[in-house]
Amino acid sequence: MAIPPEALFKEIPELIEIDLGEALAARTEALSTFRELGPPDLCYVVKSSGRTANRDLGSYHYVSGVDASSSASLAAYINSLTYAIEQNSAWFSNTATWKVRNGCYCCFNAFSRVDMRVDVKIPGGVKAYVVDLRGEQHEATPEVWQETYVSALLRAILYSDDPTYTLEAYRKLDPITTAEGELRFLQAAEALFSKGWQVGSDPEIQVATVVSNHLTAGIMKYFGESGRFQQAANMFEKLAVHEPEVSSLLARSYIGMNEEVKAVQIMGNYIKQTPQSYTLLHAQCDFLRSKGKHDWAVKLARQAVNCAPSEFVTWEKLTDLYIDLGQYESALLTLNSCPMFTFNGRDAHRTLPVAKIHLPFHRPIGEILPERIKTEDDEADPALQRLPAPGLRGTWARAYALLTRLVSQIGWDELLKTRSCVFVMEEEYRMQKAQSDFGGGASANANANPNSNAKNVGGKVNGSGQVIHEDGTVIEDDRASTRGIMEAPSPEPQPEGSAIPTIKISSHDRSASSVSAIKDSGPAKEERIA
Repeated sequence: MAIPPEALFKEIPELIEIDLGEALAARTEALSTFRELGPPDLCYVVKSSGRTANRDLGSYHYVSGVDASSSASLAAYINSLTYAIEQNSAWFSNTATWKVRNGCYCCFNAFSRVDMRVDVKIPGGVKAYVVDLRGEQHEATPEVWQETYVSALLRAILYSDDPTYTLEAYRKLDPITTAEGELRFLQAAEALFSKGWQVGSDPEIQVATVVSNHLTAGIMKYFGESGRFQQAANMFEKLAVHEPEVSSLLARSYIGMNEEVKAVQIMGNYIKQTPQSYTLLHAQCDFLRSKGKHDWAVKLARQAVNCAPSEFVTWEKLTDLYIDLGQYESALLTLNSCPMFTFNGRDAHRTLPVAKIHLPFHRPIGEILPERIKTEDDEADPALQRLPAPGLRGTWARAYALLTRLVSQIGWDELLKTRSCVFVMEEEYRMQKAQSDFGGGASANANANPNSNAKNVGGKVNGSGQVIHEDGTVIEDDRASTRGIMEAPSPEPQPEGSAIPTIKISSHDRSASSVSAIKDSGPAKEERIA
């Protein structure tokens, strides 16, 4: 199907669907698969030319950063798209004029696990409703709108620079542009702080808590990257009165403000109330590491592991400190003990086949960019492309980073020596077990004949009472049959005149081996035999 250029947006990416409405239907079907924050917002519009010869076009794109606090703000975004269609300036042109006829904005509420949708008809009215995981519609309430607003902001903040999250036709806008918007975000986050664990956490955190979740991560990232911790500290001070665990976030905020004395006082006071909080212990660890007190920090890291042994971050912190102290064997052993979790990536939409992908660039920028010429520097070595690091995610990527840091400090050869001191590899274990099994059989034969020496054990006996050893030596011994190795009888009898000795199986060896097996089975069995 040919898509006329005049039906496309000028500077907004979009995907033209094959069947009208399939993008909305696919999102409704995928609602039950969204686990945490959900995917970016979906903006769907229908374009019409007003002519019967041209059928309507369904267009959609993904967007983050739009104010989702009310139906009016979402409807205003759809209305702004009506001015983004390429207009033909020639009044005498016979080409059709395309316009946005209607649209639907979808924004996932990560707290209540529902999809907030706003239908806009141009001209016409606006309808806001909620779609649950079963596809049923419900009325939108002010509480649901507040949760939707915070969910949209968290996605815009956390998804903005995630290198592993890529989407076609993904439009990113600034989520907060004014001081009033920042204040409104803090007020909404404070109201929903106790529900923060419901939106999930980073893949390195196994269990989301009131201080380890996407809401706290979004707050710390937004104010931390701008170096303005004062606003966050004011909010955490109010929350710490009812939630002592928030003291770890409050202490980190004060450290970011260079108020270290006040941060130490907060950590000292609240550690008495919540001595089992690993987040507060980690805040103390980071502060001590910044002051060069690694030996003190490692004690707190051990305590954090005892408080949360199932969390990866506690073991990771302890491994990092062991590397700082040069205790590489302990670091390797701790790294091997880290609990690893299955990586669950960001929620995303299901990829649909489309009729056209329209990805325009900003023209003033595109005109000044030079043409890119591919050189030899752009080609990577095939050996480097096979390295596993680029494909690792979550806890696996973090553990690999610790291992590479260890290698960079001590070198590969020293790492192998350290590994051999700490671990027994599977091949080494098999070889050791095979040697121990061979030694166990030899000791059993030696017990059967105490007059024999270790050198004679393991020989083969021929019919004339000669012991044939592995090195080829032959020794006369009347009682050599008691030291023979049990083997299967020869399938064919040897001729009488043959020089090849015949291997005999001694019944004494069977009894000796049985006694040795009973001894190896444990003291309880020995008492029964006795």
